[in-house]
This record gives sequence, structure tokens and C-alpha cells, in this order.
Amino acid sequence: MTSCFRHVALIGKYQASGARAQAGSLDAVMCEIGAFLESQGCEVVVEQSTGDEPETSRYRALTVEQIGEQCDLGLVVGGDGTMLGIGRQLARHGLPLIGINRGRLGFVTDIPLDNYQATLIPMLAGEYEEDHRSLMHAQVVREDKVVFDAFAMNDVVVNRGATSGMVELRVSVGRHFVANQRADGLIIASPTGSTAYALSAGGPLLHPAIPGWVLVPIAPHTLSNRPILLPDADEITIELVAGRDASANFDMQSLASLVHGDRIVVRRSDYRVRFLHPKGWSYFDTLRKKLHWNEGGS
Repeated sequence: MTSCFRHVALIGKYQASGARAQAGSLDAVMCEIGAFLESQGCEVVVEQSTGDEPETSRYRALTVEQIGEQCDLGLVVGGDGTMLGIGRQLARHGLPLIGINRGRLGFVTDIPLDNYQATLIPMLAGEYEEDHRSLMHAQVVREDKVVFDAFAMNDVVVNRGATSGMVELRVSVGRHFVANQRADGLIIASPTGSTAYALSAGGPLLHPAIPGWVLVPIAPHTLSNRPILLPDADEITIELVAGRDASANFDMQSLASLVHGDRIVVRRSDYRVRFLHPKGWSYFDTLRKKLHWNEGGS
């Protein structure tokens, strides 16, 4: 088969010594995958930080911006965290992404490293399922000035300080006041993020096709304060009313501290992330594998 993707960016992450020990050094893995892509007729480039590694230095290194402008496909080698980071940056370019997982199966990096060639050959020829994921655009507003601006794929989280008590948060959806909530924090999660922190805090799973967000309190003071599913067309505003050392987190991008009166404003981004999966891929297959559903069944 001939690849329908001519210019492919190979993107990886050089952390986690345990992963290196398990699957060999990442530069060697990346070099092997690069050679495979070339055998399929692809011109291979690497993300600039990846290109600093000795094995991959023979490939042309591009910035993330250049990858978005010049490439047809991004092949991400790592875990879901690596994919979330690059997905946020490339979403505005509409570049499709394929994830090869070096460890345990990921929710969005779903191709095992030990079987990547057989899986990629038909995908490169155009046989794949396409999966679009919404992005959240979040801002921290302080005295009518934006002091932090970020995109998130998973969630926006407001947390109490490590040594402090509960925070009090004023929550509004669109133009409507919802409630003042006292809790350890609050999570606004996308369907992608519904399987992350929000799930561990008691939130529901959201299918990726649902145009919504879930609002999940963290250890609420009032037990009737339950998770709620909201349309992603509405803007959500969280104002810090009381509490010390509170922080805001956007897919691990953190604003170290909030002050009383700060507003975290979350709206749907104009951009979406494009994931490509093997033909026949199903979100429910991934849930069964990751959440160990039906184990021990017939």
C-alpha cells in the first residue's frame, strides 16, 4: 500500500526512566518507527526537542508551529499525557494525530508499540476511523484583566490549598447563577477528561460525541451537591469567594495561586483535536480494556 500521508511528524517524549527500561531508549524506538514510515513512502520530520536525540538527529527537526503548517499527520509515541500536550498545540492547524502507546493502553494513544507496523500500514493508506475531541478555552480574570490563558483537553480544576480548608466557589453557567459551593475543589471536564480526574471524583463517563461538559465537585460539604452535565455552548464562570492558597489547573498547566475575586472563565474553543484510530475502533472497546469491564465473564 502507498501512504496517503506524505509528510509525517514523529513526536515523542524523553522522560520516564521506567519506560526506557521497559521498551528500550526512546530515541532507538523513534528511529525504528521513522525507518518504517520511510519504507511506506513518507517523508519524516521530528519535533524539535525530539530531534536533539542522537538517533533521530538525521531527520529534519521542526517546531510545533512548523509541523502544523507543513505536515499531513502527527505520529505521537508515548502516553495520553504526551498526546494531550501536543494535541492542544496542534488543534488550530487541524492536523490529524495517531497515538502509539509505549506502556499500558491509553484512552487516546491506543496502538500498542509491539504491533504498530501491522496496525499502521492500512491506516497510512487511508483506512481509519476519525475521532474529533473538543477543546476548552480557559482564562483567569483578575480585576478585569486576563492573567492566565490556556487550552485544555481534559479538564479545568480549581483546588483548595494543600494545608488549608475548603474553598467557597460561586458558579455561574451562561448568565445564570447556579450556586455557591463549599468543597475541596471543582472540576470542569470535557468528554475526553471524563475518564480522568472527574471519574475518580465520582463523575459520569461522557461519550466523545456528546457536546457537553461535566461539572464535578471534589469532596463537597453538602452531599446533595452532585455532578451535573452541561451543554458546552454555555460559558462557565467560577469565582473564588473564600479559601486560602487555592489554585487553578488546566491539563497540568497551573496557575500557582488564586486570590479572592478571581474568576475562571471556561468556554468551548473554536478548535478540535483530530484523532485517527484503526478501522473498527470503538470507544466502548477502549473503556472495556482500560476499566476492566466484564473481567471473569464468559
